[in-house]
Amino acid sequence: MIKLSIDCQAPVWDRLAATVLMILAALALGGCQTPPSPRDYTAFKQARPASLLVLPPINDTPDVLATPSVFAQLSFPLAESGFYVLPVSLVDETLKANGMHTAADAHQIAPAKLREIFGADAVLYVAVKSYGAVYKLVQSEALVVLDAKLVDLKSGQMLWEGSARASSAEQGGSNQGGLVGLLVKAVIEQIANNVSERSHPIAGIASQRLLGAGRPNGLLYGPRSPNYMKQP
Repeated sequence: MIKLSIDCQAPVWDRLAATVLMILAALALGGCQTPPSPRDYTAFKQARPASLLVLPPINDTPDVLATPSVFAQLSFPLAESGFYVLPVSLVDETLKANGMHTAADAHQIAPAKLREIFGADAVLYVAVKSYGAVYKLVQSEALVVLDAKLVDLKSGQMLWEGSARASSAEQGGSNQGGLVGLLVKAVIEQIANNVSERSHPIAGIASQRLLGAGRPNGLLYGPRSPNYMKQP
């Protein structure tokens, strides 16, 4: 650990410079994050899932649009990664026909029963942890945070888990206009986020980050990809 100290007897400007250096050093050290540990893909490689069932996401947010918005956008990155994905409309209709009208109901079905009904190799469980406009003092953003886990329907063993987030604030913007301008801009963005439903395309970005194969600790490629089973 690096320890820095300030000489209280030093001139004011010297002490100020030393304080600034300490702050910069702390920020630099804080930015040096330890890389995540490599994921164990042994179970994934043994199961070799080819067909995936995606259940309606659990909504842990107050926004009622979170589940349908995210659910509609999960299949694309999985298909692009080389998996066959059961059509979500068919899945939704089948679940409702069997009395499962909510995502919570669907997530309670045993893996063996899901395999009996849908015949897929693995099931993807997703939880929406954040969806919608988030207001901060000088900024408003459309934020989507997703958690997911992939479970083998034959054994019930978890094959993979991950999380991802995306925000409209990543696009950046101008800080001109001072504090008052930033506050006004934040209010306008908050209204725009709510009215135009900006979270839907942000959910697509989060879904791609979560389920696009080839990312560090992400999903492995499926059998329809030329990169099948290559580890990121």
